Amino acid sequence: MKYLFIVVAILFASCSSNVRFSSESVLNSSKVRESMNNSGNNSILKLGEKVSIGEKFNGKASYYADKYHGRMTANGEIFDMNKISAAHKTLPFGTKLLVTNLSNGKSVVVKINDRGPFISGRIIDLSKEAAKKIDMIKSGIAEVELEVIQ
Repeated sequence: MKYLFIVVAILFASCSSNVRFSSESVLNSSKVRESMNNSGNNSILKLGEKVSIGEKFNGKASYYADKYHGRMTANGEIFDMNKISAAHKTLPFGTKLLVTNLSNGKSVVVKINDRGPFISGRIIDLSKEAAKKIDMIKSGIAEVELEVIQ
């Protein structure tokens, strides 16, 4: 009887709906945006919510390369460290961001195709090529501004 209960519980859990990413949903909470801007922690955004075009966020960027080169990204593409792309914890796949390195003013446009970063305090993971464009390869981490452009 005990095992039957466990099997039934697992079946019900597997039938629940999953969160899907929608480019049509908009993040309306200024409190959430303010909190994200102040803390640099993007985990406050809910999965599938899209910020408005022109919305800006500041935080730390890092980049990923060799270890993940050739592996599948969260949206099903193959990661190529020599192409421009980025990982964000919650923004919908396909969101385009203007990423500006605040120490030198250099910018790059990236498209979100993966999930991450998985290190506390970081707001975005860039591909190696995107990191080169904003001159952060040597430092590995940079203070950046993200602006939603699409």
